[in-house]
Amino acid sequence: MDEPLLAIDGALGSFSVAVLGSDVALAERLDGRDALERGLELVRIVLESAGLALAGIRAVAVGVGPGSFTGLRIAIAFAKSIALGRHLPLAGVSSFDILDRAAGAESAFPRLTVVYGRTGIACIRRSEADGSRVACGPVAATVARLVGKETDLTLVGATEDVLSAVREREMSVHIAPVPSEPPALTLARLARERAPAPSIHAVAPDYGELPAVKLKS
Repeated sequence: MDEPLLAIDGALGSFSVAVLGSDVALAERLDGRDALERGLELVRIVLESAGLALAGIRAVAVGVGPGSFTGLRIAIAFAKSIALGRHLPLAGVSSFDILDRAAGAESAFPRLTVVYGRTGIACIRRSEADGSRVACGPVAATVARLVGKETDLTLVGATEDVLSAVREREMSVHIAPVPSEPPALTLARLARERAPAPSIHAVAPDYGELPAVKLKS
């Protein structure tokens, strides 16, 4: 019997929370980007909707990025606090894996999975049958680093500028469907299939490419 798992994601768009168990699969997301103020309240709402208290949760999962810098920090802080306070196992799941699973594109090769953080900067994972590699940076340059002379590929999490950069290379592009369920629910499904981290400290954020630091003169 699958015991209830709480999943939290703040990297992929709006903050989302899910509860997944043998007889429950519920998820909600915030409309805006006010996770710091409303994130824990959303956790409470989802638990109440599932007929559970925090004491009934048996594991926690969190999206570890890349993605939104602020949302990612908040989600990981919440997840670690809950896991530590309740002595629960914690699993971290990549944003790339969440997008691939949600789009049903895990077996499509070659595949580019795109995650956005700050404006104009993308993190892209190129997946093939024998492995994967990741590059982050300005869109056109990042696409150029990962795309060679293929005739076709699958694009997951596509946005217009990435699609444009790929099509400039005269390739045939299959665009994976946009997922409808909140990222936290897909995250929960993936976490069910994986062993938790050996400790909560082993779950670390992947920020992709961080903003440049400006030093005061």
